[in-house]
Amino acid sequence: MNVVTVEPLIGDVIGELLRDTLAVATGVGPRPLVGGRLPRPVIEIIERDDGLINGAPSAHYLDGPAEWQPYDHRAVERAYGETLDIGTGAGRIALLLQERGVPVTGLDTSAGALEVSRRRGVRRLVHGTVDTHVADGSRYDTFLLLGNNLGLFEGRERAPEFLAALAALARPGAQIIAQGTDPYGTRDPLHTGYHERNRRLGRLGGQLRLRLRYRELSTEWFDYLVCSADEFASLVQGTGWRLTDVDDRDAPYYLATLRLVD
Repeated sequence: MNVVTVEPLIGDVIGELLRDTLAVATGVGPRPLVGGRLPRPVIEIIERDDGLINGAPSAHYLDGPAEWQPYDHRAVERAYGETLDIGTGAGRIALLLQERGVPVTGLDTSAGALEVSRRRGVRRLVHGTVDTHVADGSRYDTFLLLGNNLGLFEGRERAPEFLAALAALARPGAQIIAQGTDPYGTRDPLHTGYHERNRRLGRLGGQLRLRLRYRELSTEWFDYLVCSADEFASLVQGTGWRLTDVDDRDAPYYLATLRLVD
């Protein structure tokens, strides 16, 4: 028997996923259906480069503050001045800051995610990366990387470039508040073996190589960093930013706060 393997289409996975998630939650708009009748739960598929596949319900992207983790609340309490919510997704963080009168802009590479954020009421949105946003001339006092978006530092090679772009977007004394996860508490050989494989390749143990999938779509493969606070501190050295605080009250999750060096 001949087996035909079809690669998924490259597209806006997060955008499509969030549009469907919002449609299921509100009952407004086209929804993925089971048997043409019942809404199908929207599941985000995360594929790792060693073949591991995980799935997670996407409804949490729409969670209001009552459903947030304690570290999310502590993070938004620290935001001040012009704030850039990096990887804003469906806009959950930006919406609360906006409600509190904090001038906030949501940044995302997904046009579909920004459409969902706009429909939910986020007023200021930018389509792009931190690198492309530099040319817009905007400047910020606070940069937020929540929802585990410390992962956007990617690894040793990308981290200095990412921090340089934020410095170019920063006002004097600006801060970065990034939420990360220490990956090394697990004893699962599927994960500890992956950590060791990464180290043999010269990568940080928790430096993931992933692609996201939803229905017929996939992202390109990309790096996403899950690291300890000590590893993160080593990435920051010599960048013009200083790690001033690590809040690990909800370990293995933590908030890392950086300040721009004068």
